[in-house]
Amino acid sequence: MSVFFKEIQFDTSQDFDVVDITGYVNNAIEESELSNGIVNIFVIGSTASVSTVEFEPNLVIDLKSAMERIAPSDIEYKHHLTWGDANGKSHVRATILGPGTTVPFKAGRLITGTWQQIVVLDFDVPARKRRIQLTIIGE
Repeated sequence: MSVFFKEIQFDTSQDFDVVDITGYVNNAIEESELSNGIVNIFVIGSTASVSTVEFEPNLVIDLKSAMERIAPSDIEYKHHLTWGDANGKSHVRATILGPGTTVPFKAGRLITGTWQQIVVLDFDVPARKRRIQLTIIGE
C-alpha cells in the first residue's frame, strides 16, 4: 500500500462558485502511478466544500437556490460580529456539506457515474485562491 499527496490550486469567483476538479483528480491519480485505491479530496479552509454532482449549468443554479433557502444571504449571522467579514452564510453552508469526499479508483481511473463529477463549492463572499489536498492511497 502506498500513499501519494498532491495539492492543487485554482482561483474561484466571488459569492458561490462551483468548479469541476475531476480532471485535476484524474491527473493526480495518473501521476501517483497507483492503479487501484481511493482518493480523498479535502478543501483547505472553512468556507468551501467538496462533493460530487452532475455538473451542468441548470443544476448549478438549483444548488445556489437550495443553499439560499438553507442559509440565506439576507439574514444576520452572529459570525459577522466576530470578524465583520459578512460571510457567516459561507461558513454555515460549508459546514453543512463538509470539507471533503473520498472516491475509489480502479485501473488508474475514478469510479464515478456517467454524469458524476467532483466539484469544489466555494461559498465565500470574495473571490479566493483555493487549495485542495489530494491524498491518494492504493497499490
